[in-house]
Amino acid sequence: MRYKLVILLALISFSVKTQVVLNDFEKYPVFPSCQEVTVSDIPNCFNTTLINFVITNFEVPAITEREKYEGKMVLLFEVTAEGKFKLLYTDAIYEELKAEAQNVFNKLPQIEPGTYNASPTYMQFSLPVLLPLSRNKIGDLDTISNNETGVEVSQPDTPKNPMQQEYDRIQNEKFEIKNKYESGLNIPFSHQVYSRFDQELNLVGTNSHTASKPFLYNTVNPYYNFEEKNNALKKEKKTWFGKKWSNEHMVQIQGEDYWITLDPAADLQLGVETDDAKTSSFTYNNTRAVYIQGGLGKKLNFFAAVYESQGRFAEYFNQFARSLRPDGGNPAIIPSRGIAKLGNNGDFDYPVAEGYVSYTPNKYFNIQLGHGKQFIGDGYRSLLLSDNASYFPYFKLNTNFWKLKYTNTWTSLRDVRPEVTADGAFRTKFMSNHYLSWNVSKKLNLGFFESVIWEDENGRGFDFNFLNPVIFYRAIEFSTGSRGGNALIGLTGKYKFNDRFNVYGQLVIDEFSGRDVFSGNQSYKNKQGFQLGAKYYDAFGVSNLTLQGELNQVRPYVYSNNEIQLNYGHANQSLAHQWGANFREFIAIARYEHDRWYGSAKVIIGTRGFEIGDINEVYYGGSIFGNDENRLSDTGIALFQGNRVDSFYADVELGYLINPETNLKVYVNPIYRDFNAEIQDTQASDTNTLWFNIGFRTDLFNWYYDY
Repeated sequence: MRYKLVILLALISFSVKTQVVLNDFEKYPVFPSCQEVTVSDIPNCFNTTLINFVITNFEVPAITEREKYEGKMVLLFEVTAEGKFKLLYTDAIYEELKAEAQNVFNKLPQIEPGTYNASPTYMQFSLPVLLPLSRNKIGDLDTISNNETGVEVSQPDTPKNPMQQEYDRIQNEKFEIKNKYESGLNIPFSHQVYSRFDQELNLVGTNSHTASKPFLYNTVNPYYNFEEKNNALKKEKKTWFGKKWSNEHMVQIQGEDYWITLDPAADLQLGVETDDAKTSSFTYNNTRAVYIQGGLGKKLNFFAAVYESQGRFAEYFNQFARSLRPDGGNPAIIPSRGIAKLGNNGDFDYPVAEGYVSYTPNKYFNIQLGHGKQFIGDGYRSLLLSDNASYFPYFKLNTNFWKLKYTNTWTSLRDVRPEVTADGAFRTKFMSNHYLSWNVSKKLNLGFFESVIWEDENGRGFDFNFLNPVIFYRAIEFSTGSRGGNALIGLTGKYKFNDRFNVYGQLVIDEFSGRDVFSGNQSYKNKQGFQLGAKYYDAFGVSNLTLQGELNQVRPYVYSNNEIQLNYGHANQSLAHQWGANFREFIAIARYEHDRWYGSAKVIIGTRGFEIGDINEVYYGGSIFGNDENRLSDTGIALFQGNRVDSFYADVELGYLINPETNLKVYVNPIYRDFNAEIQDTQASDTNTLWFNIGFRTDLFNWYYDY
C-alpha cells in the first residue's frame, strides 16, 4: 500500500502540473464518467479517474523492497488521437516494474481523446516515480502544488499544428510482437518448430486442421499462445545487444497501421565425415541470410528471405546432389534448396530466395502469392506433397469454415533434365491441386487430395480448365486429352484416441484398375502407396516428450508417367517422398523440450529398389523420372525390384534455442548412415558414413540428410 501511495502522489503532482501547459485551445482527454463536468473541471476529473484506476490495478513488485532499491521508474505514455492509452516507454531497473506498468495500461479503456483547436490530438505524459517511500515528502493534499514529494512530472509542449508531432509519434511507437502472432504470416515450416505446438493442435475436441502446411500464425495462436510461451522463455537483459540476441527481432518498426521486422539469419555448419576406409574429411555449410516480414493494415502481410550459401557435405550427400545436376553445366542441385554452381575447391555455391504476400480478407479466406514450398500430411514424410523439392512459384487459396478447410494451390514447375530442355531453357510445366480436410467428429479427421500436372504443350500455357477450385481433375484431364496431363489422388486420415495419442495415415493412388488390383497378378497398374503413423505426447508421463512411429510404402512406377516430363517432380526432385518410389521404410522419432533446451533422435530403416543401367532401356520403377512404357513387364511387378538396397539411418540433434522470436539455435548433430546394395554401381553402392556436425542456424526450413 505504501507503494500505491507513491504512485498516487506522483499522479496528483502530475494532475496539477500538466494543467499549467494547457491553453484556451486545448482540451484534456475525457473518461466516460467525466462527460457531464464542465470543461474547466475535465482535467481534475481525468486525473481523479486515472488515479483511482491505477490504485486499483497497480501492484508494485515485492522485489523493490526485498532488494532495498532506491531509484526511480520513469513512464512515458500517451492518450492517442483515438483515445487509447499507450505506454510508450518504461525506464526501470527491474523487468517486474516494467511488466506491471504495461499490465495497468493494457487494462485502461478507450476514452474520448484530447483536442487542439477542436481537432482530436494525442497528449504525451512523462511520469517519474521515486522508490522507496522514504525519498518522498508527503504534504497536505489541499496544498499539493507546494509539497516536496521529489517527483517531477511534465508534458511536452503541444505545437499549434498537431501534425508537427507526427515524427515523434512514429519514433515513440512501441513495437507489439502480438501483431506477428495474430497475422496471416506462415509459421516457417521446420519439424522442430512445429513439434512445439503439435500436441495443442491435436487435443480432442479442437476444430483444428493439421495436414496442410505451413500453418498461419493466426490459426495456431488460439491453441498455442505464442506471446505467452515466448515471454516465459525471455531472459533478463539490460543491454540493447542482449535483448536483440536473446529475446527480440533485430529491427522492429511499429506504426499505427503497419509493422515490420528485419533480421539477419545464418545456417553455419562445421563437421567431419568418416567413411568406410576410416578416412576423415571436413564438411561445412556457410549460409548468410536476411529476412523481412511485416503487415500493412490488419489484412495484408508479407515475408521475404534471401540466402547466400556455400558448402561441402558428406560424400553420399554430395554424390546425390551431383546426380540431380541440371542441364546447362552447373554441377549439382542441393536437395531441398536449389541449383548450385561450382565454388572454390570444387565446393557448391547455391543462392536461394523465397517470399510471399498473404492477404486475409476475412476469417474464412487467406490468399497467398509467393515462391516457396507446401506440405500435405501429419507425418514426417508425405506421399502427397512435401517440402523435399526446391522452391517454386505458387498461388494459394485457403478456405476455412464450419468443420472444413479447403486448400487450393496452383504452381509453376521446371523440368531441368538435358533430354527435355529446349534451346537452353528449362521446360515449364504446371501443377494444380486441392485438399479438403473435414473434421468428421471430435476425434476423426478425413482428407481428400487431388492433383494434376500438365505441360506447356502447343503453347497451351496455364490451362484455365484447372483454375476452377471445385472440380474433379480426372474429368478435366480426360476432356483435354489423357496424354495432356497426369492426375493423382489421395486420402488422408487421423484419429485421436485421447489428448496424448493419435494415429494418422495417407493413401496415394497414381493409377487404379480394380480388375488388376484384385487379380493378384501384381500388375504395373497398381500404382499406390500408403502411410501409417502414430504420435504419443507426454510419453510415459514425461512432460514434453513426444514419440512418433511411421511406416511408408510406395509401389514401383508411382509418380512417373509415359510422358516423362509429366512426372511428379520439380528440378529433378520428387514433389512427394524423398526416395521416389519402389520402397518401404519405418521411421521412429523421439523429441523432447525443456525451457530453451531441446533434443531429438531419429532412426530410419528402409529397403528400396534402385534402377540398374540405362533407365531408358529397362525401367524398374524406383526413380520417378522414367517412362513406364519401358517397364520390366506388365505383371509380376514386385516391390524392391531392380537393385535392392537395405539402408539404416540414425541421427541425434541436441540444441539450445538462443532466441525464440527468430528461432536462432545452436546444436550438435551426429549422423550415421549405412547402405548395402546387391549390385555395386554408380547409382547405388555399399557405403558406411559417420558424420558429425555442430551448427548455428536460424531455423526457417527443413534440412533432409536421410536420402
